[in-house]
Amino acid sequence: MFRLFCKASLLLLLLSVVTGVSLFAQEPLTYDPNATAESLGLEPYILPDDFYPNYPWDWFPAEHPPHETLETSLPGVAECGYTLAGFVLPENLHRCDTLGLKTFVAINGVNWNALSDEEIDERIRTVVEKSKDHECVIGYYLVDEPGAKSFPALAKAVAAVKKHDPGRIAYINLFPRYATTDTVENPNSQLQTRSFTEYLERYVQEVKPQFISYDNYMVEYSDDMQDPGRAAVYYDDLLEIRGIALKYNLPFWNIVSCNRIQGLTPPPSPARFAFQAYTTLAAGGRGIGWFIYYARESIGFSYSPIDSQGRRTVSWQYQQAINTHINTLGPIMNQLTSTGVYFTTPTPTPTLPELPGKLVSQVESTASPRGAIEKTPAFMVGEFVDRDGNDYVMLVNLSLEHSARFHLKTVKDYAGIEKFSPMDGSLSPLITNETGEWVLPGHGILLKLNAK
Repeated sequence: MFRLFCKASLLLLLLSVVTGVSLFAQEPLTYDPNATAESLGLEPYILPDDFYPNYPWDWFPAEHPPHETLETSLPGVAECGYTLAGFVLPENLHRCDTLGLKTFVAINGVNWNALSDEEIDERIRTVVEKSKDHECVIGYYLVDEPGAKSFPALAKAVAAVKKHDPGRIAYINLFPRYATTDTVENPNSQLQTRSFTEYLERYVQEVKPQFISYDNYMVEYSDDMQDPGRAAVYYDDLLEIRGIALKYNLPFWNIVSCNRIQGLTPPPSPARFAFQAYTTLAAGGRGIGWFIYYARESIGFSYSPIDSQGRRTVSWQYQQAINTHINTLGPIMNQLTSTGVYFTTPTPTPTLPELPGKLVSQVESTASPRGAIEKTPAFMVGEFVDRDGNDYVMLVNLSLEHSARFHLKTVKDYAGIEKFSPMDGSLSPLITNETGEWVLPGHGILLKLNAK
């Protein structure tokens, strides 16, 4: 609960995003800009091809009588279609084993900075001994949103997980870029660095993680991407995290929102659920977490999948629907390598990379063949290649208001283009005649480009 209050306070503080030149611009870098995965000895987490982490960012099981009990909590997570059950204490791991749900073992309330090297190692060893024989365990939850001053201690905790349970991961979730940075007036900020880039680089170089996880709730704070400044923060984080992940050959996970945050945002819609999922997939994200499964209305988190009385809400139903898409397309995309991300012109925000890409030259779209809607929905284009050199494209309709009909133009000719069903992964020909193919608001479509 302490962590939730911290996160709630952070979300209020971060609504005002300050931009400008750093007051520390003349000071030397605190990281090596030329570092590589090889020079750092990184050991990235390799996902099984058939598993895509898709989980509620919350603690389980939870009890909200009379509607939800400890016995029904985790079964409800499985029924909603999540593949990973957030954070579970060792004594409840047998519940996940029975349901076939993967999970992180929760190590709650630890101030890693206050522990000696020996105490860190012993704390990890003790939890591993209680947990490692459970098939459901994917790794161990260490901390949410650490500042850079915690990186040395977290490096020791990550090393201890690798030592005592190799093959499983240490879970650390990072701040977004709209957390506060160091200035002369505020030398002890949330990031505890002078920039978001410095924060990310130092995290990788000092902690040596197996993957990168971060959260960003600007889809909500931007009023469904209608506030250009806040919308830009969502896209900028997605692309910068993607760049860091590619640089160091690490998978990245995006933590997004499945609720209404502190009474300051509209309730979640099906389009918003889809937008957050499909933009993550199109950028090459290897996991998606959803904050937060249980409503905490006393601190402003409402319209969650489960309300404060333990009852399922319409958000639970929306989440279940988009989980089907993620769980179908995610394992397919696990086998692809992201080669580029582009946007149609004009881009939703000014700094985003424009088409043409390496595979797609243009995407033409309309929201109304009869011309009743003047807006032309923008598209995000993620380009991919598989292990055999075959090309793939994911297109995302970035409008959260309008469906979009599109026509795709490729850089080179292909023998044919097929679309994957988000329901069962089956392939069928893309509609390329004058009627075109449609994508719902916020949704995406994964295409296979068949070489001649």
